[in-house]
Amino acid sequence: MAWNEPGNSGGSSGNDGKNNGGDNEGSKDPWGNRNHNNNSDGPPDFDEIVRNLFGAFTGKKGGGNRGGGGNANSNGSLPLAPMIILVAVIAVVTFIGKGFGVVNEQERAVVLRFGSYVETKGPGLRWNPPLIDKVFTENVTRVRLWSTQEEMLTKDLNIVDIKLSVQYSIDSAEDFILRVKSPIDSLQQAANSALRHVVGSALMHDVLTEGRAAIAIEVRSRLQEYLNAYTTGILVDKVNIEDSNPPKQVQGAFDDVIKAREDEERFQNEAQSYANGVVPQAEGESARMIEAARAYKDEVIARAEGEANRFELLLTEYKKAPEVTRQRLYLEAVQEVMEKSSKVMVDVEGGNNMMYVPLDKLMEASNVAASEGRRGFTRQEIEQLTNHIKSEILNDLPDSTSRRSGR
Repeated sequence: MAWNEPGNSGGSSGNDGKNNGGDNEGSKDPWGNRNHNNNSDGPPDFDEIVRNLFGAFTGKKGGGNRGGGGNANSNGSLPLAPMIILVAVIAVVTFIGKGFGVVNEQERAVVLRFGSYVETKGPGLRWNPPLIDKVFTENVTRVRLWSTQEEMLTKDLNIVDIKLSVQYSIDSAEDFILRVKSPIDSLQQAANSALRHVVGSALMHDVLTEGRAAIAIEVRSRLQEYLNAYTTGILVDKVNIEDSNPPKQVQGAFDDVIKAREDEERFQNEAQSYANGVVPQAEGESARMIEAARAYKDEVIARAEGEANRFELLLTEYKKAPEVTRQRLYLEAVQEVMEKSSKVMVDVEGGNNMMYVPLDKLMEASNVAASEGRRGFTRQEIEQLTNHIKSEILNDLPDSTSRRSGR
C-alpha cells in the first residue's frame, strides 16, 4: 500500500462515482480525510488558526468545523476587512518607528522635505516622516586634515617643492551638504590656488627660510576668502607649510648657500656680541681715565697751592731767623734723602776720601746668613749702626758748615 493510502473504510466516494466497499479512490488523498471527524488526533490546521484570529476582529467563530461548514464564508476563504486592518496597523507602526532618530552632540541634521530645505536640527531626539523627509547628518566639531605637495614658481622664477597641510572643520552643515556638490574638491582646488598665488608673489629665500610662517598665514586668509565665496560651509582652522625645498637636482648647491648664510649670520652675531662687550669696556676705561686725570689735576693744583703757601710761611720765618731756618731746611733735606737710600757716603774731615757705609749689603748678608742658619747682623744692630753714623754726621755738620762758609 502506498503512503497516501491509509485504508480508511469510512471515507466517502470520489468524484468518478466509483465505490469499492469501504475503500475508494478519494481515501487515497492524505488530506481528504481531515474534515471527516473533528475529533481527530492530528495537530490543529493553520487555516483554522488564521480564521479564529480574524474571527476575533469580526465577531464570528471560524474554527467550529474544519471543513468550513460553520464559517460565514462558505468557500473557506479569509475575510478581507480584518487583513486590511492588520496590514494598516503594521504599516502605521513601521512608519512612525522609522521616523525617529538621534542627533549626537557633535552632529547637525539637515532636513529636506520633498527635496526642499526645511531646517537644521541640533543635538537630541528627532522625528521626521519617512519617504517625505530626508535627513543628512554631519559632524561639525571634528577637525579634519588635508595635505598636498606641489612644485611651483616663485617671484624670482625659481622652482620650489612645498608640502602644505590644511586643518579644517565644518562651520555650516547646510552649506556643506547642499550648496556645493563636492566641498572637499573645492577645498583642494582653492588651497592650491591660494598657495600658488602667495608663493608666486614671494622670493625663494623667503619661501625656504624665515618667510614660511608669514606665507602660511597669508595662504589661510586667502583660502578662507575663496571658501566663503563658494559657500562651502568650511572653516579653515590652520594652515601649515610643513616643508619647502628646492628641486632635488640642485639640493646640494642650495644647502651650501644656506650654510653660508647661516655662517654669515653667526659671524655677525659673534661680532655684535664682541662689540657689545668691548664698547662698554672701552667707555668705562675712558671714563676712568678722565676721572683719574681730573683727580691728578686737582691733586697737582692742591699740592702746588700747598707748596706755595708753605713757601710763603717759610719765607716769613726765614726773614725772622735766617740761620736757624737754613739749618732746619738742610736737616730736613738730608733726613728725606737718607730715609730713601740704603747707601751712606760720609765725607772724611781733612782728607780726600769719602766713607762708604754699605747698609744694603749688610742687610742682604744678614738675610742670607739667617736662611743658612748662621748668625748675621740683626735688624736692631743695623739700625744702631745707622743711628750711630747719623749722629756722627750730625756732629760734624757745624764744622762742615763753617768750612763751607769760610770758602
